[in-house]
Amino acid sequence: MTDEQNHDRHPVHGPDDTTAHFSQEFEAQLAALDGELTSEEQEAIAALPSGSALLIVRRGPNVGARFLLDSDVTTAGRHPDADIFLDDVTVSRRHTEFLRHGTAFEIRDMGSLNGTYFDGVRIDTALLTDGAEVQIGKFRLTFYASRHDLRKRESK
Repeated sequence: MTDEQNHDRHPVHGPDDTTAHFSQEFEAQLAALDGELTSEEQEAIAALPSGSALLIVRRGPNVGARFLLDSDVTTAGRHPDADIFLDDVTVSRRHTEFLRHGTAFEIRDMGSLNGTYFDGVRIDTALLTDGAEVQIGKFRLTFYASRHDLRKRESK
């Protein structure tokens, strides 16, 4: 192989080129490790309408995946018909429900084998708070409430 052919396959960057390019998935994984939000996640949270919330997978399979909570009942589990399909053997087929009460959200364990955890504590049911961690099997998700609803609560 000539030097020219090798250069085409493996371009050489000068010493001043320090730009790193990462996939969105890799950026989401890095942000999750730091407990930070990517700019795309920040925009998604800022755009949430009143009465909705967002779950973002921080650890486990599908890091960076986002799930919108915008109905009165949202199911999560390993069953293919679950609203939030979490495909891992550590998740029960019908593991958890997210219940909307106006602008507040409750999580309820559905008798799962491995339990549902809220900020590290096993629960049967709990009222979710902004930034709370929910664990369903191997999945650790962070809950983000609508910013419109948070502002309304703060102004009261």
